[in-house]
Amino acid sequence: MFDCLRRSAVACSPMIACLALLVGTLVAPAGAQDRRQNAPGAFDFYVLSLSWSPSFCAEAEERGGRGSRSQQCSGRPYSFVVHGLWPQYEAGYPEYCEQPSPRLPRNIMTSMLDLMPAPGLIYNEWDKHGTCSGLSAKAYFEAIRKARAAIKIPEEFLDLAQAKTVAPAAVEEAFIKANPKLTTSAIAVTCNRTRLSEVRICLSKDLEFRSCDEVDRQACRRDEVNMPPVRGG
Repeated sequence: MFDCLRRSAVACSPMIACLALLVGTLVAPAGAQDRRQNAPGAFDFYVLSLSWSPSFCAEAEERGGRGSRSQQCSGRPYSFVVHGLWPQYEAGYPEYCEQPSPRLPRNIMTSMLDLMPAPGLIYNEWDKHGTCSGLSAKAYFEAIRKARAAIKIPEEFLDLAQAKTVAPAAVEEAFIKANPKLTTSAIAVTCNRTRLSEVRICLSKDLEFRSCDEVDRQACRRDEVNMPPVRGG
């Protein structure tokens, strides 16, 4: 291709076409994450995302949105709740793999409220991530329940009565201690500017712990973050 640039404009007619080909080769399209992009069921692993509910509710109150008045933030004692089970590629991830997505039956939504206490979240997770799993709605949410059941939440986070300042690495260590087969390469803690946001755990399609370099690289880099206390009780 570089020989093309060295030849005359006549031999390389037109030269602009050659330059365009070179640029197109060196710079991949922004949306080209994976050759399987958005093919249902064609992915490498899952991320189970566990959201620290008190942080979500504190942020919702600051924004003044409807989230602050939701079931999740109504005073019930939620600690870590399921944000979602996300199909992933080794680099990037699929989303919205069926448009329009198959309608999620209301009885499935209501059956998940103990783990995901926000109807809008459940519907969104099905549309954005569930449709990429290659599973039926029933099977996908059964997989979420099975994945969550496989994770033991460290006791110190089950009923946090007072705000706590923690190192993200200490949260990882607590989860690893509570889940002996979990390793540092299979878990990532995320945060915003001041608060712990989520714990993300990488799982194979069989829901076994597995490493995930890209997810780990996106982990919180702060030395310390705040964990607001669990509400109600």
